[in-house]
Amino acid sequence: MTALRRTRAGAIALTAAAALTLAACSTDSAGPGESAESDDAGESSESSEEAGSGEFGEISVQYSWIKNEEFAGEFYAYENGYYDEAGFSEVIGISGPDTGVAKLLSGTVEVALSDAASVGAAIAEQDAPLTIIGATFQKNPFTILSLADGGNIATPQDLIGKTIGVQDSNASVFSAMLNANGISEDEVTVVPVDFDPTPLMDGQVDGFMAYLTNEALTVELAGYEVTNLAYADNGVPYVAETFTVTDDYLAENPDLLKEFLIAEIKGWSDVFTEPEEDTVSLVETYYSAAASSSEDAIESAFGALDPEKTLLGLQAEKELISTPDTEANGLFTITEDLKNETVASLAAAGWEVSVEDLFDTTLIEEIYAENPDLIDYQG
Repeated sequence: MTALRRTRAGAIALTAAAALTLAACSTDSAGPGESAESDDAGESSESSEEAGSGEFGEISVQYSWIKNEEFAGEFYAYENGYYDEAGFSEVIGISGPDTGVAKLLSGTVEVALSDAASVGAAIAEQDAPLTIIGATFQKNPFTILSLADGGNIATPQDLIGKTIGVQDSNASVFSAMLNANGISEDEVTVVPVDFDPTPLMDGQVDGFMAYLTNEALTVELAGYEVTNLAYADNGVPYVAETFTVTDDYLAENPDLLKEFLIAEIKGWSDVFTEPEEDTVSLVETYYSAAASSSEDAIESAFGALDPEKTLLGLQAEKELISTPDTEANGLFTITEDLKNETVASLAAAGWEVSVEDLFDTTLIEEIYAENPDLIDYQG
């Protein structure tokens, strides 16, 4: 059996090593806006200088994944000049996969688009001075993906006796699923995989740790009938794509972060109001620019984007982002109920952390109090 639990120090060491590797090989880390080949795509990093703005200077943002539709809102913020309007001379978007925890703690980046499990584990196990100030995904996007005529894992109890492919960076999140459902680690066989679901399609594993918006669609588009055991519906309903910063950075830069979040709100509002085919085209432009910026760029390993999958991924992530609560309160807001559910999910995984330690949504609440017109992101 593969042990799932590891020390936080070891996990951070692994993350730091991965971060250094990605930083060394990703010349696209100057951000989608700067690295794009077209004039339009390169406009955002240049226009702020031409306009004489940039009072906040440069800020670095760690993305949790490659530059695909998961960051469509960020691409609109570049494309439509929202970062410029906010007062940034440059916003540097760094490709993942990376939780951003190690980079935040080392000061390599100012903001990380992370997840509650990674952040909560760092706080609980290492007393890491990190805070979630908002969340794009209101619903946990992780799933245990299986083939309907194979493992067909429809309930947590179906995991028992199965072989599950889990990426190293997602081991702690998989532990959360087991612990939340009273399943011991020795009841499941875990094998290491990367993010390519071929082992599932080839029958090497019964289940595969995946995103509802990504690998689940890849397998379905390959012609397989799939079964999803969604984390959000099975005891692990935490927020994801979280805007995460250090406690010190939050205390020292509240105005900067408010303007950054406003730019993000505007960008993600465009995702909901612009034609989906235009958004797919925008994503392809920024992804292609990142992939072509260097033969070592992480995106180049994934090949060209599939427009059909990109559209389906975009539609799926909208369902994770938009809820009755966000419709009432605005994008990135986190209700007290959702905060408590998130903390309860982490506790089930063995990470004891309080709502106050994990979240500080003061800035996002102030933004909507001062700019109520931003609440309606669907036009």
